[in-house]
Amino acid sequence: MATAPPAPGIYVPVPTFFVGRKAANYNPVAAPVDIDTQVAHSLYLAKAGIKGLVILGSTGEAIHLTNKERSEVLSGVRQALEKAGFKDYPIIAGTATQNIEETVEQLKGAKEAGAQYGLCLVPGYFAGASTQEGIIRWYSAVADLSPIPIMIYHYPGVSNNVKVVPSTFVTLAKHPNIVGCKLSHGDVSYHTQIASNPAIDHSAFATFSGLGQQLLPVVSVGVVGAIDGCAGFFPRTVVRLFELSLKNQPTDEEVARRRLLQFKVSSMEELIVQTGTVGIKEAVSRLRNLGDRDGTRLPLHGGLPGGDAEWAKWKEIIDAMEAEENSS
Repeated sequence: MATAPPAPGIYVPVPTFFVGRKAANYNPVAAPVDIDTQVAHSLYLAKAGIKGLVILGSTGEAIHLTNKERSEVLSGVRQALEKAGFKDYPIIAGTATQNIEETVEQLKGAKEAGAQYGLCLVPGYFAGASTQEGIIRWYSAVADLSPIPIMIYHYPGVSNNVKVVPSTFVTLAKHPNIVGCKLSHGDVSYHTQIASNPAIDHSAFATFSGLGQQLLPVVSVGVVGAIDGCAGFFPRTVVRLFELSLKNQPTDEEVARRRLLQFKVSSMEELIVQTGTVGIKEAVSRLRNLGDRDGTRLPLHGGLPGGDAEWAKWKEIIDAMEAEENSS
């Protein structure tokens, strides 16, 4: 039986928080996971209107965690959400493994820990020899064996530049246990050829963008939301942009408002484009007082390159976004 995809809206690919260098239990080889901060950040996002969380994705440094740590992070957040009254709040667990057996093992662990969906990164080790048929067979095998519905995670930047063409999405969308995709690239034509494709049943297969900087234009072609890093520290602002983007007959004032809002979000997203999860953790720490700026695992090291001087370069857009975040 087919399973419904994640509901439309704004989701956050949350970072995995590790203790910083000043902590008594800090380990320079593998900094311990900071579950307390993980929980605090997740609850902050849920209360701010974020539709759900992607845990252990690329931003979450999934490749840096053991399966035991994966379970601790997922179950810790699930238990805290339930305790706080967020019953059945959506959690999408990421996988970044290459072989089918290990991917399915992580999906089984994710279900046991309380995740409802899996987000499976395109395998990219053998990029030069990859074929669309091979990708179809890989995802089909994972979906056949997964105890939870899965989504296709298309992020060429971390998959050795492997491209999944729109026709492959059409084929995979027919699988009852494949319920959507996250497209983490700037090709709006690809977004259109998937999210607007009449050969896909979009009630059973949801297309999400991974880039909030193109939220307004891609919503117009059928994308149902974003899994967006900037929403990890400016959640209300990105949700507001999404809601304005959905209006079919906006007033002139709403058109101007959402364009300006998209400009601000796009400008803020440049921090993430340049610095990735390190910049996200820096922003969450500085703006929301959650986590250590240097709380990463090797080979990621330290906080934002340039420290205070680099952060100061973003002051104008940060102040504009903070004013937006705090507005009614």
